[in-house]
Amino acid sequence: MNLTKTFKIEEKLDAYPKHVRQKLMRLRQLILETAAETEGVNTLEETLKWGEPSYLTKNGSTIRIDWKEKKPDQYAMYFKCTSKLVPSFRTIYKEVFTFEGDRALVFKMDDTLPETELKKCIAAGLTYHKVKHLPLLGL
Repeated sequence: MNLTKTFKIEEKLDAYPKHVRQKLMRLRQLILETAAETEGVNTLEETLKWGEPSYLTKNGSTIRIDWKEKKPDQYAMYFKCTSKLVPSFRTIYKEVFTFEGDRALVFKMDDTLPETELKKCIAAGLTYHKVKHLPLLGL
């Protein structure tokens, strides 16, 4: 898998408070690992969209990660709100994740990440245009 960067993501991540940076770096690592493990994901672009670390693939939907000062006890992984991604995740993983509308998976700072399930969600996002026609995205 080829990773291309259009902005200095490390500088953006370094600007977060240390405890937040660690959490976002773990989400970033899971996205990079999942991209490398997902068939059909040959290139991953790491960039900033709306000032947030964002990840794009040719056949996928943008995945963003961020923390907001307005809600300092949580951080999130965002998906395109008009996609079937978060509604599908809610159907399958309603007992696993906390959701924000149809756009985000939200994590409390002291949560243990459900990494297996999260990587399945990430893979669905990275391949969205290939799986959107499948019931529940093939999850």
